[in-house]
Amino acid sequence: MPRQRPWPPLAPVDWILLTVRWSSLAALPVAAGLTGHLSLGLVLVLAGWAALTLGISLAWASGWRPAWLIWALAVADVSFALAAIALSGLLGSPLWAALLIGPVSAGLAYGMVAALTVAGLGVIGSAVVTLSLISAGPWILIPLGLYTGCLMLGSACLGWLADETRSVAQAGGGQPARELGRSPARENERIRTVFRLASELNATLSYERVLEMALDLSASALSDSGSADERLVSALLLFDGDHLRVASARRLTHSDMRVTLPGEAGVIGQALQSGDPGECEEPARDVELQRLVAFHNCMTLCIPLAAGLEAYGAFLFGHPEKNYFNQDRRELLDAVGHQAMVALQNAQLYRDLEQEKERITEIQEEARKKLARDLHDGPTQSIAAIAMRINFARRLMERDAKAASDELYKVENLARRTTKEIRHMLFTLRPLILESQGLVAALNQLAEKIRETHAQNVIIESQPGSVEQLEIGKQGVVFYIVEEAVNNARKHAEARHVWVRLKSKDDLFFLEIQDDGVGFNVGAVDAHYEQRGSLGMVNMRERTELINGMLRIESTEGVGTRILVAVPLTEESAERLQRTGLAG
Repeated sequence: MPRQRPWPPLAPVDWILLTVRWSSLAALPVAAGLTGHLSLGLVLVLAGWAALTLGISLAWASGWRPAWLIWALAVADVSFALAAIALSGLLGSPLWAALLIGPVSAGLAYGMVAALTVAGLGVIGSAVVTLSLISAGPWILIPLGLYTGCLMLGSACLGWLADETRSVAQAGGGQPARELGRSPARENERIRTVFRLASELNATLSYERVLEMALDLSASALSDSGSADERLVSALLLFDGDHLRVASARRLTHSDMRVTLPGEAGVIGQALQSGDPGECEEPARDVELQRLVAFHNCMTLCIPLAAGLEAYGAFLFGHPEKNYFNQDRRELLDAVGHQAMVALQNAQLYRDLEQEKERITEIQEEARKKLARDLHDGPTQSIAAIAMRINFARRLMERDAKAASDELYKVENLARRTTKEIRHMLFTLRPLILESQGLVAALNQLAEKIRETHAQNVIIESQPGSVEQLEIGKQGVVFYIVEEAVNNARKHAEARHVWVRLKSKDDLFFLEIQDDGVGFNVGAVDAHYEQRGSLGMVNMRERTELINGMLRIESTEGVGTRILVAVPLTEESAERLQRTGLAG
C-alpha cells in the first residue's frame, strides 16, 4: 500500500493562536458561571463558537488556509463575542474581554493594523448592539466608550506583541540558532508563555485579582521546572499620590509591606525616568531599595510600569543567584510588565465604569423624583383645582348664571395654563428639536416655553459656530444643565431674567448662565447640601463630569448667580483642562 501523505505541521504562530483561542473560550463560561450570568442561550452561543474553532483547527491541520479565512474568522469572532455579551448582561456582562479574541487572531496573522481594524469593528458593533437593546439615549455611549476604549488599548498592545512575535518567528525560520542566541524550541516556548500570561491577565477585570495574578504568573514563567522558585522575592509597587506603596508582594517582611518610596532615586528612579528595566547588584546600598530588607541579599531587577509619559509603578524581582536574570528572563519579565500594565488599565477602566454606572443610576433616580415633584406641584394641583371649580360652577348655575359663567371662564384659563405646563414638561423630558435642529434651536424653544408658562425671561446669546464642534450627545447634556440652572433660578433665586451664553475658544466650549436673582452663599449651601430636598447643583456637577467638563458656580447674596461650564472638544484640550483647571 502506498504511504498516506502526512498533514503539514502547524506553524508556531498557529499553535499560539489556537492555544489562546481555546484557553479564552474555556474561560468565558467559567467567568459567566461564577458571576451568575450563565444561561441556555449563552451556552448555545459558546458551543457554536467552540464548534467554529474546532472546524478552523481541523482546516489548518489539513493545510487548507486561504487568505480570506482569517478575516472571516475575525468577523465571526466579533459577532459571537457581541452575542455572548448581550446574553450575559450587556453593560454588566463579565465577558467584554471576549472582544479581544478577534483582534488577537487578526493581529497574529497580519499585525497591529489588522488587530486595530478588527477591534474597531468590535467597538462599532458594541455601540450598535447597546443602542438597539437599551433605550437610554446617546449618553449611554459615554460609559460604553470606557468599556471599548480599554479593548482598543489592549488590541493595540496585543497587535504590537503579535508583530514582534511574527518577526521573531520569521527570523527563527531564516537564521541559524546560534545567531539568534537561543534555540527555536526555547524561543517558541517563550512566546507561548508570553501569550499564556497575556490571556490569563486579560481574562479578569478585577483590579485586586490582577495585582495578585501578575506576580504569581511572573514567578511561574521564570521557573524552568514549572513550579515557582522559593527563593524569588517580588513586589508590585504602585503610585499612591506622590509615593510608591506595596500593592502586592511575595516573601516580603511585614515591615516591608508598610514601606513607601518616593521613586525618584536609585535603580527605581532611573527605571521610571528612562522607561527601561534596571538592575542593582547591591540593594542594601541603594538609596531607596535599602528600605526593603527582603531584597538586601538579592540581585534585583526593576521593571517600570508606564504608559506614554505617565508612570504607574514598578515591578521588583530579587534572587540570590547573581546571574539569575539572564537575557531570556529579562525579556520575559519586560513583556509581563507590558501585559500587566494593560491588564491594570483595563481593570481600572472597568472599575471607573462601574462607578459611572452607579452615578448614572442615581441621576436617573433623581430625575424620576424631580418628575414626580413637578407633577405633584404643577399639573396635579391644577387639575384638582379645576375639579373643585367645575363643581362650584355647577352649583352656581342653579342660582346665579352670570357668576357661573365667570367661574367657567376661570376654569378655562386654568386648564389652558395646565396644558402649557404639561407641554413644557414633555418638552424638557425629550426635546425632539435638539435631535433635529441642534442645541441653539432647543434652547430658544426652551426660553419661549418658560416665557409662556412661567413669565420668566430667558435670553439666549450664541456665538456663531460655537456649537457645531460639540457632539450631539454632549449637546444633550449641556441642554439639561441649562434647564436645571434655569429652574433653580426661577424656583429658588426668584430671578426675572436669565442669560445663557454659548461660545468656543481654543478647542473648548464654554457655557455661561447668569441671573439677576437673590443669590446665595455657595460655601454654606455646599456644606449642608445633603440635607436639602433638591439636588440641582449635584445634578449639574455630575452631568458636567459625564462630558469631561468642569463647572464653577459664583454667587453673591442680593446680586445674582453666575455658572460657568467648560467642555473640551479634543483629547488635548481635555488634558489641558484637567491640568490647568477652569480659570477666568
